[in-house]
Amino acid sequence: MGETGFKSDPVKRFDDLEKSGRLAGLHGVVALRGGRIVFERYFDGNDMTWGRPLGNVRFGPDTLHDIRSVTKSIVGLLYGIALEEGRVPALDEPIIKQFPEYSDLASDPQRRRVTIRHALTMTLAMEWNENAPYTDAANSEIAMEQAQDRYRFILDRPILAEPGRGWIYSGGAVALLGKIIEQGTGQSLPEFASEKLFSPLGIDTIEWIRGQDGKASAASGLRMAPRSLARIGQMILDGGRSDGRSVVPKSWLDQSFQPAAMVDIGWPGMHYGYLWYVGEEAITDRTGTYGERFIAAIGNGGQRLFVFPRFDFVLAIATGNYDSPDQWRAPAALLYEVFLPSLTAT
Repeated sequence: MGETGFKSDPVKRFDDLEKSGRLAGLHGVVALRGGRIVFERYFDGNDMTWGRPLGNVRFGPDTLHDIRSVTKSIVGLLYGIALEEGRVPALDEPIIKQFPEYSDLASDPQRRRVTIRHALTMTLAMEWNENAPYTDAANSEIAMEQAQDRYRFILDRPILAEPGRGWIYSGGAVALLGKIIEQGTGQSLPEFASEKLFSPLGIDTIEWIRGQDGKASAASGLRMAPRSLARIGQMILDGGRSDGRSVVPKSWLDQSFQPAAMVDIGWPGMHYGYLWYVGEEAITDRTGTYGERFIAAIGNGGQRLFVFPRFDFVLAIATGNYDSPDQWRAPAALLYEVFLPSLTAT
């Protein structure tokens, strides 16, 4: 199976899994090995965009799809690009300093200790709850979207502990970073992303959903095709380069994928870097069992981007199981029962 990039055929594994009904809601999957597409499938299915029903959609290579919180990881890349250009503050600068209009909040010494690095690692230690459904105002991201001033809403959250100590998943942290990028570059987040990241990667078509205040959602607003998402994964494999030019500084990628916080998302041993998940999978072959490092971006509904550097492998998945308690099942089955066995089994 060398010409396919796999040690054993993933097609039968995939077809058997799909026939079993365990890939319900899958809309698209793209796998790259050695920089080329080695597996690609699309399915028709009901879809939504940020909670708005789209009905039955016929998915194909160019069909845009909500990537939800995978957007956060892309914002992490954008901050690194802007930092390299000297257009945004260094990581240990206080966040509140970047919002001088909230001088009343800046008078709080606790808030002055919260830095940009804390936002990148989601260790702000500020109250934030995204465990409620994303249709419920009890969900902090929804409350942020409904707030009259989203940035004051975020910065005014109660501080629960010393910043940097623990991980609290927070779309608000990423909204702050998006605003800081816009302030530093003088461009909207979609404009800066298109110029500095998407266009250099040959990604010509995206959508970026805006909230009711007209601000592009840094937390969850991107819509992209799985092929485009896979290109981002390939750029990561290539050390931040594409077509011979640097797109994201390699030094930033190296920092981004260093474990900064342990996370509790039901995935043992998972850590968080700069808006990217970093993990290690136990792989067993004829030599024994070893740990295989991977990088991941994860979004509501089953959106996934997996990058396995030593396998030279990228996997992009789009599904429509938004807010479902079982949304993890189809991506997990694809990873563990189709692709990892096809990369390792002989």
